[in-house]
Order: sequence, then structure tokens, then C-alpha cells
Amino acid sequence: MPNENAQTAKLTLGPLLHHWTPEARRDFYFRAADEMPVDSVYLGEVICSKREPFFQDHLPEVIDRLKSAGKEVVMSTLALVTQPREVKAIREAADADLIVEANDVACLEALHGRPHIIGPFINVFNEGARDFVAKNGAFRVVLPVEAPATSIKVLADNAGKLEIEVLVFGKQTLSIAMRCYHARANGLTKDSCQFVCGLDPNGLNATTVTGDDILTINGTSTMSNGYGVLLHELDALRTMGVTHFRLSPQAVDMVEVARLFRDTLDGKLAPAEAEAKLRPLTEPVPYVNGFYYGRVGLSWNDRHAA
Repeated sequence: MPNENAQTAKLTLGPLLHHWTPEARRDFYFRAADEMPVDSVYLGEVICSKREPFFQDHLPEVIDRLKSAGKEVVMSTLALVTQPREVKAIREAADADLIVEANDVACLEALHGRPHIIGPFINVFNEGARDFVAKNGAFRVVLPVEAPATSIKVLADNAGKLEIEVLVFGKQTLSIAMRCYHARANGLTKDSCQFVCGLDPNGLNATTVTGDDILTINGTSTMSNGYGVLLHELDALRTMGVTHFRLSPQAVDMVEVARLFRDTLDGKLAPAEAEAKLRPLTEPVPYVNGFYYGRVGLSWNDRHAA
């Protein structure tokens, strides 16, 4: 049986994983507040702490704008917490009465007993882990992108009041490292990176020796080359008990992307029709959904083709 939240379909905008200019980032969130049919917006730096200062001055205005538009605002933490000041920042966000998305287990002690969200970088793959984080104070769990449908069903089933969120659009983050390959690819080191990740607003393609795109490099993270797209799977996910559906910001028209997913969730668009409208917005990036079907992640199960 699906959990008691199965009829709820909340659309969320995950944290921006790429390094955009402060002005582009600010304007993106202003547009999210005014035009995107999303219920929650995740802010905060997830990939590299060196990027954080760039957007700090704009945060108060962005938060106010989003809240005035009726959006739930969440502050996402780093996926790799390595310094005491980063743990301190987590405590400060919680003390500031902000909802925090924890992306590193180092956050759990700081957030113990406080309502918070578990992000996709904390590997909740079974009921034991799910129940542990819920007992610690989590009210929502964003499942790892590698979770197949069989695992999602188990985790969403009998989740009670715990909300379950799944990424349904965007490049999938596969790993986070201490070192920065984005800098190395440009002949630099992490300490003297010159923020070259900002040159690639949708990430840097990594290719095989035969010239095929296979991965995307984004700062210290490695991502899928293709966009994870689960349009056709939305109804199945809702039946399983998934309550929140995440869109990851990409350098495309995210307002229109959000509208297509919202209309599909609301039954105004058939998945095939929504996909046909989505593809011109995202070309030439391919689509992937292999993880959902228990296959290699870069595969696309086009079972809906005529």
C-alpha cells in the first residue's frame, strides 16, 4: 500500500549544482519565484565551498522573494563536509530557522532532533536507514539517483508521514571528490582553480578515447552526461508513495521544464506529449533512465516508442 501522502504531488527545484555568475543565479531564482510552478526551492552550495561567497550577498533578497511567492525554501549543505567552519554553517542555518537539507552524515549530529531533509548524497537505500534518519528528525528523504524502482517502492511503502523525494529531471551526480578534475582539465590545481567551472554552465563533457560523450565534470563532482528524465514514470512513482518530484537546474528554460512536469503530474499532458515538448528544450543532451530500471545508468529505456 502506498503511504498516506501518495495523493500529494509536490514539484521541487533542487539546488543549483553548477557554478553560474551571481547575477545569473539571482535572476534564475527571481524567475523561479515569479514563474515556476514549483512548491519548494533548494538553495545553498553543494559541490564546492569555494563557490559559496559569490552568492552570499544575494541570499537574503532571494529567500525573501521566494517566500513571498509562497515557495518553501530549503538550504542544502555541502555533499562533502571537511572543515569545522562548514559544520558551524550548518548549525547557523538551523538556528536561523531555515529548513536544512543534509547532504553529508557530518550534518546529522548538528541537526539531531530538528526537522530537516536528508539529501540524495546520504545513501538511504533500505528501510533501516530510512527509519534511522526519520528518528533523528528528518521529515523528508531525497533518494539517491542510483535507486531503482524496486528500492524506491520499498522505501516509499509504509513510510508513514515521512515524505519521499526523487529526481525526475537533470544531470545525475555520481560522485564527489576531494580533488577537482575540472581544474586539472584546465591545467590548474584545486587551490588555484580560478573558478574555471564557471566557464561551463552545464558542466564539462568527458569523452571516451573514441570521442563519445560519457560523463560530465562539474567542479569536484562527476555527473551523468545525459539528463535523467522520468516523465513516463511519474504515475508509477506516485502510486509507490513518492510525494516530491525534483528538477535539477540546468542551463535550459527551466520555467518551461517545470510547466511540462507540473502539467504531467496534474494529468493535463500525457507523458509522451510532454516528452515531445521537452526534447527541443534540452537538445542535444541525451536522456537516461537506466538506474530506475536497474540497468546501467547511461541507458535509456524507450519502452514508449511506437
